[in-house]
Parts: sequence; structure tokens; C-alpha cells
Amino acid sequence: MSQYHGPLHEMALTTPTQFWNDSCSSAELEYAIARGAVGATSNPVIVLAVLRQEMPQWQGRIFQVIHDNPTWSETQVAWQVYEELAVRGSEKLIPVFQRAGCRRGRLSIQTDPALYRDRQAILQQATRFAGLAPNMQVKVPATKAGIGMVEEATYLGVNVNVTVSFSVPQVLAAGEAIERGLARRQAEGLDVSTMSPVVTMMVGRNDDWMKVLAKRDHIEIDPEYLEWPGVACFKKAYALYAEHKYRARLLAAAYRNFYHWTEFVGGDVSLTLPYEWQVKFNESGVKVAERMGQPVRPEIVDALYSKIPDFRKAFDADGMTIDEFDTFGATVRTLRSFIGAWHDFVGVIRDLMLPDPDVKA
Repeated sequence: MSQYHGPLHEMALTTPTQFWNDSCSSAELEYAIARGAVGATSNPVIVLAVLRQEMPQWQGRIFQVIHDNPTWSETQVAWQVYEELAVRGSEKLIPVFQRAGCRRGRLSIQTDPALYRDRQAILQQATRFAGLAPNMQVKVPATKAGIGMVEEATYLGVNVNVTVSFSVPQVLAAGEAIERGLARRQAEGLDVSTMSPVVTMMVGRNDDWMKVLAKRDHIEIDPEYLEWPGVACFKKAYALYAEHKYRARLLAAAYRNFYHWTEFVGGDVSLTLPYEWQVKFNESGVKVAERMGQPVRPEIVDALYSKIPDFRKAFDADGMTIDEFDTFGATVRTLRSFIGAWHDFVGVIRDLMLPDPDVKA
């Protein structure tokens, strides 16, 4: 029994709601696991932050990789380090993984965000990442190409985490593709007992996009209402997942406010929480109470629906076709952010391989 207490620990013990650590940082994982976390995640933004934070621990290893591979480019070195960061994080979760019969305790590693248009390239990298550790989960984007490979990856036994996803249509398309992959495995007598696919909705990035639109298009709306688009979409998706009996688990990500925690408590879902938000929640004194079944106030949903066309795209089950996922504003903004972070990650490696001669050591 953990010696730690607090709202998150209470939630993990008394409700079906699970939480993950939104980072592969070893120190942050130790804090989270001690308080009931059963998973972790990473993406280029997160891994870049972890590398900068833990550079004293990694610099010697990076120099070793550079020395041992004299023909490798900075990008090849960066991928090696990226994978090792994820694997080291996954090792912290092995005890959870073993106790849970391989159903929990996974770490999500994200495929190259720049491959978002290339189905085969995403699939190839996903299968490689799946073999890095026994408890690896592989993040693939809910773009047209990404959704297009989810069924095949699932059939091949990859535990996917479909991400870069902000809307009800995206998570429904992902859930359907996962079901097809699981059904194919079962039809061939392949094991699905340890598969635990996840579909992410980046609720905070949904909110971010609606706020951008409200400002850009001079939309008159109560600012408080703009804290609720992601919550409204996630709750609707949760109800539809239950209706369709999808086996994938929904996961809420990209935290911006307390609603992104409190409103999902009681749901059979996962919440991937940055360390800073875990501390806020644990020190908040907020009572753990079931709220997933409580709908968002109708006046909030009505205002968002009537005033912001992109909220309708995100909220309606048929609000977007798969062909439209790549051009949805939140998708574009997030891909640009992830691709940019990856280039910055490579830049950190470059500075170690080719130190700037104009700067005195």
C-alpha cells in the first residue's frame, strides 16, 4: 500500500479512472507511480523537455553514441537517444505492468510527427517502437494516413495510442479501426488478452483552438465557456464508446484547467497528467466525486455550437470526414508544434556533435 495520499491517489483507489504521468522523466515517474499512476506518455515536446532537464544524466551517453557510430548523422543519433529516453522511462513502469497482467504499466512513445502523411512509414516505425520494450505503447496520429494504418498495426499486435486527436469524429474513427484490427487477430486465433489500445483526445488543445478562433474571428462568447469545448467533446465521445462497445480506452490529454480532471472522475478512462498538474491536484483539497456522468451545462454547449463552426466539427459524430482530419486547425497547430520540437531535439544533439566554435567552452 502506498504511503502517499491525496486526491489522485484516492481517485486511483476508489474509482475506475486511471491516471498516467505525462512525461518519461524518471523523477516525475517515481512521484506519479507512488501515487497510483499506471502509465506514462511522451511526445517530441515532452522528450525535448526531459532531455534538457536531465542533460547531466544523458550527456555522457550521447557522446558514447556519437563515438560508437562515426558515420551517423545528427538525426540518427537523435533517434537513438529518443528511443533510449523512452525505454528508460518504461523500465520504471515494469512492476506496474507485471502486477496488472500486462494490461497497464505501459509507456507511450510517439512516431515521427513529420510522417503524418505516410501510412507505411508510420506503420514501419510503429512496429519497430513496439519491440523496444515489453510495455511499450506506440503513439500514431489521427490523420488520414495515421488512421489508415491503425487497423493493420493492431492486427500485428502493436498496442497503439492514437493521438494528435481533438474531436469526436477522430476518436470514433480510431475506435472503429482498432476494433477491426482486434477482430482480425481473434479470427486467426491470435492473442488479444494483453492488448490495451488507447485513443487520446487532447482536450486542452481543443480549447486552445476554440480560443484562437474566438479571438481571430471576433466571436462574442462568455470566456468561461471557452474552458469547456474539450470537456464537452470528451464526455460525448465517452458515451459513444460505451454505446459502440469499443475496447479501446479513451485518454484525456493536454491539461489547461481543473475541469480537465474533475469532470472526468468516475469515468472508465485514463488521464495523462503533467507533473505540475499532479502537484496542483494533489494539493488542491478538491473532493474526489463522480462527474463524468454529469453533462456540460446546455447553455455552454449551445453557445459553442451556435457561434463556433469548428466546435460543431469537433462535437458532432459526423462533423468531419477522415479526409478532413489533416486540415482541422488543432491538428495543424499540434503537428507544427511537434515537428518543431523534434527539430529542436535534433538541434540539441547537433550542439554536442558540432559545438559552436564562436562560443567559448
